[in-house]
Amino acid sequence: MNKNIFIKTFGCQMNVYDSDKMLEILSKSGYSSIDNPSDADLVILNTCHIREKAGEKVYSDLGRLRKIKAKKKSAGEKMSIVVAGCVAQAEGDEILKRAPFVDIVVGPQTYHKIPDLLKKVDEFDKAEIDISFPLEEKFNLIPQDNLNKKQLSSFLTVQEGCDKFCTFCVVPYTRGSEYSRSVEEIVAEAKVLVSSGVKEITLLGQNVNAYHGQANNGKEVGLDYVINRIAEIENLDRIRFTTSHPRDMKKNLIDLFGYQKKLMPLIHLPVQSGSDKILKDMNRGHNIEDYKKIIDSLKVVRPEISFSSDFIVGYPGETENDFQSTINLVEEVKFSQSFSFIFSPRPGTPASLRNNQISDEIKKNRLYELQKILNRERTRFNVSFVGKKLNILLEKVSSSGDEFIGKSEYLQPVKIKCSKSLIGQTFNVFVESVESNCLKARSIN
Repeated sequence: MNKNIFIKTFGCQMNVYDSDKMLEILSKSGYSSIDNPSDADLVILNTCHIREKAGEKVYSDLGRLRKIKAKKKSAGEKMSIVVAGCVAQAEGDEILKRAPFVDIVVGPQTYHKIPDLLKKVDEFDKAEIDISFPLEEKFNLIPQDNLNKKQLSSFLTVQEGCDKFCTFCVVPYTRGSEYSRSVEEIVAEAKVLVSSGVKEITLLGQNVNAYHGQANNGKEVGLDYVINRIAEIENLDRIRFTTSHPRDMKKNLIDLFGYQKKLMPLIHLPVQSGSDKILKDMNRGHNIEDYKKIIDSLKVVRPEISFSSDFIVGYPGETENDFQSTINLVEEVKFSQSFSFIFSPRPGTPASLRNNQISDEIKKNRLYELQKILNRERTRFNVSFVGKKLNILLEKVSSSGDEFIGKSEYLQPVKIKCSKSLIGQTFNVFVESVESNCLKARSIN
């Protein structure tokens, strides 16, 4: 009997990858994906715990699902609700206390058990919870089928967990310690993706450049080795990786940007703050001089490379001078794109216990000022391509229907009028202008 599943994904790219894997797992039990929870037999909320009030957003969604579930029950129909991901890992039993209509709670390491847990719920008529970190790795137990045959770009998790323990971050507590998949596992999954039409793969990890997996000969290798291996796959045009930690930007990986042309010339390298004092208190393990040396080294081997980053403003104890140091770094490096956030204390993290918290008003003002400069730099970067060639991967028809949208090597959306037959191909275009959210280009004959 065919059943419907609705999955809502919160947060990071790794959650997107995990949601895809949940769908692959459950498809083997007869589930098909739909876009409306009201018609679902099974609803999964795949949650993220990084931002403030992340849990409350989940409970808000659960409140709406409770009404849908009750309505279906009164009509003699059944709907199961699963809370998965990092909020599930962090809050565990609390979810069942606050939302007793939830059927299953699973963490990021145990979602492969959902089919068995659903059977237990049916058999014993009680909620199930599994937020353990099992000895058997989930990657050995989840399928690699790539049900989404239409996608041209795909994520592929190669590393998970974190041992860095930055004072503001919950990842080590919700994803566990660092684990790297074997090279052959990764290559096998990449080949499945490419055989189904994927042209661009983004390798994922909480600290992806901390990758230290095992090669066929039993030796431990780094991310550069993995990238070179999957670059050998015919019909794979582009490779990216995220998210990197400055502490793990080793020479081999930096050098790779100089000769591996399938590796795109954009690196996401979160710095979080431009102040050495704040970086030390964050337990980042690097200072601004270290960071700028990495930037300079990458520019030497790949002059056209661009940089994106993450910034936290209003970290406890951040002075105006500390904040100005962040502004100075932004103006010096000239990031092509970035993500910036107000510091939000995550329960259980050392930073949440600091007694020198910054007021909300100051944090909002600083975020506004930082984002104004980051947006200016992003616009400057985009404008720099007007009148120049740019390589794109053509992905889809635009919402207007009379243009197509591609993605540049720098992740810029590019609109162009061309033949539909070019979808899925990479080729050069001539950039004519910049719109608010994209570049406009024409084909080069």
